[in-house]
Amino acid sequence: MRVRDVLSSAIGLLLLAPLFLVIAVAIRMDSPGPVFFRQTRVGLHGRHFRIHKFRSMRVCEAGLSVSTAVDPRITRVGRILRRAKLDELPQLIDVLRGTMSLVGPRPEVPQYVDLWPRQLRPSILSVRPGITDPATVLLRSEAEILAASPDPERTYVEELLPLKATEYERYVRTRSFVGDTKIIVDTFAAIVTPTNVAGLPKDLEIR
Repeated sequence: MRVRDVLSSAIGLLLLAPLFLVIAVAIRMDSPGPVFFRQTRVGLHGRHFRIHKFRSMRVCEAGLSVSTAVDPRITRVGRILRRAKLDELPQLIDVLRGTMSLVGPRPEVPQYVDLWPRQLRPSILSVRPGITDPATVLLRSEAEILAASPDPERTYVEELLPLKATEYERYVRTRSFVGDTKIIVDTFAAIVTPTNVAGLPKDLEIR
């Protein structure tokens, strides 16, 4: 799968270079700050790395650790990037560098990895984190879910994080090349299919 990742990310970065340039200019014109958002995440075998994303929020010193669909820190350009998931494209750089894969458990910040069920951590961290995975498809409206919550941080920690960890471990246990291909297809389908909180499974309803 590493060969697939290298070839796919290299080709993707080459083909998307013009789009990257347009997005970079739009970000710089919309608000002051860097083009890329860099943040420490936990990767393979618990190693820390700095993820690449297009910056979609204003540069500020304080705020929630999680963001919602109505987060006031999100810029005008950032809102468009997030809606189309274009802010995630620079992670192809991380895939090419070997810190991430196209498909795998989404990389979390250290503080949230510490909250994963202890028995699941070794399995989840035994593979490279990915740009997408089954939990990404299932929780494609995560920002809207958190926006509907009176306490987004608590909802993320107590409801979404355990669900994600369970899905991550299930993915690692059953992953295959064919399965990864299906996840990639499902991810594209989820991006172009409108969703809302009301249409989510009952176990994802905000309490």
